[in-house]
Amino acid sequence: MVAEAEIAKARSEGRTVLTEVESKKLLQQAGIDVVETRLATSKEKAISISGDLGFPVVLKIASPDIVHKSDAGGVKLGLENARAVGQAYDDILAAAKQKHPKAEILGVAVQKMARPGVEVIIGMSKDDQFGPVLMFGLGGILVEVLKDVSFRLVPLAKKDAAEMVREIKGYPLLEGYRGQAAVKISYLENLLLKVSDFVEKNPEVKELDLNPIFAYSDGALAVDARVILEKSKK
Repeated sequence: MVAEAEIAKARSEGRTVLTEVESKKLLQQAGIDVVETRLATSKEKAISISGDLGFPVVLKIASPDIVHKSDAGGVKLGLENARAVGQAYDDILAAAKQKHPKAEILGVAVQKMARPGVEVIIGMSKDDQFGPVLMFGLGGILVEVLKDVSFRLVPLAKKDAAEMVREIKGYPLLEGYRGQAAVKISYLENLLLKVSDFVEKNPEVKELDLNPIFAYSDGALAVDARVILEKSKK
């Protein structure tokens, strides 16, 4: 299975933080829609991958030591051609090395630019007493500013997922606001259940962060993902 392969690879390299590429492969295996993302270890590879995926593309630093990629100058959006990709690759590496000189840099993640939607977040962390706790709320930078989130213990029932979505103060944004189309609420509920199932079946996962997820009238798509494993007991 892909999940087993990605976790085993990280374990063999002594890592607990999975790359964005590895994290997305794990989640895709669980039936969660994610933006296709590939790792480039050279400028030439980044240009080649961009051509395969189709422009415009997004480039992001791939490092287990850099959590806030944008703050490190490690994200470039809307790259329209090979020249822009090549320049962005160089700029990202230079910025990352300047701000995080001791960080392990694995390369640059390349993904196709997703169409915009309402940004939401799904996260998971483990409570010492209660175990895995799932979080849902408005995503992007809004989660840090507004802290508009809801929580439930894993495993979730359908009723739990429905309540989580409707409990946040920003729920009217999901229903459609000032001419903006309503998102598919049932898809978000099902997405929460899929993440809950993934967490339950993979107890070695310590933390999970899907932020942002672009929610649409016809579904949702995770454009960024991070998975952290429990430390090995060996």
